[in-house]
Amino acid sequence: MKLLLDQGLPRISVELLRASGIDAVHVGDIGDATAEDATILRLARDERRVVVTFDADFRELLALLCAAAPSFIRIRIEGLRAAALVSLLQTVMTQCRSDLNQDAVVIVQERRLRVCRLPLLP
Repeated sequence: MKLLLDQGLPRISVELLRASGIDAVHVGDIGDATAEDATILRLARDERRVVVTFDADFRELLALLCAAAPSFIRIRIEGLRAAALVSLLQTVMTQCRSDLNQDAVVIVQERRLRVCRLPLLP
């Protein structure tokens, strides 16, 4: 599974993810630090990457577009440092691999994961 980390997520997380064998890039490292959400979604869809974000706008944008891809993981836990984020993502990818591979949204909260299949209804 390939990940695309959005702005706001620690860039060092990419190095930690890669060290654990996960293909990950950060939008800031590929020249898209100020990219619009639609551009990030298009890049993720084209490269078959799962977007990882704190941003609630991705869900709304996918719903408005009735888009069936890409999958994304929305983190709703504040104050995560890089190591904790990587551990959390490894858990989410293990538990939700099938859903993410078939295009879904995974909302991550303190003690709960919610999975919604794409496309979302507006």
